[in-house]
Amino acid sequence: MHGDLVDRIAETVLYEGYLLYPYRRSALKNQARWTFGGVYPRPYSEATGGDDPWLMQTQCLVTGDGDTALEIKVRFLHVADRRIVEQVNGVPRPVKALRVGERVYRPWEEALEREVSTQCSLGDLAHDGRRVEICVPAGQSEEPLTDLEGNVVGAILREWQTVQGALEIAAEPLGEPGHRLTVRIVNTGPWNGEARSAVLRRTMVSTHTILRVSGGEFISLLEPPAAYQTAAQECENIKTWPVLVGDPGERHTLLSSPIILYDYPQVSPETPGDLFDGTEIDELLRFSILTLTDEEKQEMRESDERGRAILERTEALTPDDLLRLHGVVRSLQYVRGEEP
Repeated sequence: MHGDLVDRIAETVLYEGYLLYPYRRSALKNQARWTFGGVYPRPYSEATGGDDPWLMQTQCLVTGDGDTALEIKVRFLHVADRRIVEQVNGVPRPVKALRVGERVYRPWEEALEREVSTQCSLGDLAHDGRRVEICVPAGQSEEPLTDLEGNVVGAILREWQTVQGALEIAAEPLGEPGHRLTVRIVNTGPWNGEARSAVLRRTMVSTHTILRVSGGEFISLLEPPAAYQTAAQECENIKTWPVLVGDPGERHTLLSSPIILYDYPQVSPETPGDLFDGTEIDELLRFSILTLTDEEKQEMRESDERGRAILERTEALTPDDLLRLHGVVRSLQYVRGEEP
C-alpha cells in the first residue's frame, strides 16, 4: 500500500478547518477555530452537557487470528499560544506587532502536531486489552527573529499546556472468523471552571486514528460481506467514522476521522496544496484569494504561516494550473471490479 497516499489524506483531515477563507485573523469565521474532532477534558464535557465530547470511539471489524499484528496511531493538534517579543536594550518586551524587514509578526493561536502509537496482537487484545497513557507536558519554544545584519531583534514564543488522556484498545472475538476491534480515545485532563477558550489548550483537536493490520484484513463497514453485515451494524462509532484507505481493494489500513468519508478517499491530484476547507471548490476558493485587496492579502500573510503559504502558492499559479482546476472527467471504476 502506498504510505504517501494515506499520509496525504490523514494530513488533510488533521488540518481541516485549521484556518478558513479569507484566512485572516479578523475574519469572523476564524474567531471560533478548532471545531473538528475535539476530545475535551471529561469534567468540562460532563459539566457543560457533553456537546464538547470527552470520548472518541472507533469500532471496526478485522479478520485474523491471535498472531495478527496491529499498529494503532492517534494524531491530533495541540493548540499553542504564539506571542511576539521585541528586544529592547537586551530585554524582551511583548508587542502586538513586530516588523522585521518586509515581514510583520503578530500574536495568535497556532497548532502543534502530536502523535501516539502502539503495536499489539489480536490475541493480546482479546485477552487483556491495552491502555496507553497520553501525556504531552506543558512547555514552550523560542524562535529568534533577526534583521538583515544578523542581529536578534525579537522572538516568536510558543507556549502550550499539558494534554492528558489515554488510548484504550480491546478486541472481541466474533462468531464469524474475526474480531470487533474497539479503540477509545479519552481526555482525562482537569477542569477548574475555565471558559471553553481556555479549555481548548488542554484539548485534543482534529483527532483521528490510523489503524494498520498485518496477517489479517479490515472489513468495510460501508459495504460489508453478507456474513459480517450484522456485526458491522452493531459497531458503535462515537464522533468518528472508519473507512478503508489505500489503493482500491486493499484492506490493510483504516482511517477513522471526524469527517465522514467513503472507502478509499483520495486527494485530487490537480490540487496544488491544501486549503484547509474540503467543503469548498478549489478553483473558486483560489480565485477568491486572488481577488483579495492588497491590505487583505497582507493581513493573510501576517496571520499564519500556513495562510502565507496558501497565498504564495495561489499567486504563483499559472493559467495552465488554473485550467487544470476547472474540471476533470474520469472513468468511474468500481472497487468490486465491475464494469461502469
